[in-house]
Amino acid sequence: MGKMLKEFKQFIARGNVMDMAIGIIIGAAFTAIVNSMVADLINPIISLFLGGVDFSGLYIVLGSGDYPSIAAAEEAGAAVFAYGRFVMAVINFLIIAWVVFLLARAMNRMREATLGPKKKAPAVNPGPTELDILKEIRDSLKK
Repeated sequence: MGKMLKEFKQFIARGNVMDMAIGIIIGAAFTAIVNSMVADLINPIISLFLGGVDFSGLYIVLGSGDYPSIAAAEEAGAAVFAYGRFVMAVINFLIIAWVVFLLARAMNRMREATLGPKKKAPAVNPGPTELDILKEIRDSLKK
């Protein structure tokens, strides 16, 4: 048990685990910012261009019944095909993916500006290839 605890401490103390934990914490905080940006800034602009259509309220009731809203249909226990929520989830994903791409791009540029461009590793002679070795064997057998 003591050896396992020691190994666990070594595992936790590694830089990669700590970096991952920090990334998850910052990611959770960043998610709130991105969600607010999507809900409070981008969705109203999309709605403006689409004539006030709110995709999240679009649905089809599977079965009988007529309900004034998706919430009323769900509350009544009706089976609801909420395609509008899916459309909004796709739009939110694309926006979040774009923002993350822009952030990663900016971070890479800052890293290059501070550290300089990555230097290429010098070419290493990998030695003879399998084909070269087979040719040598062939030639030695001919002798």
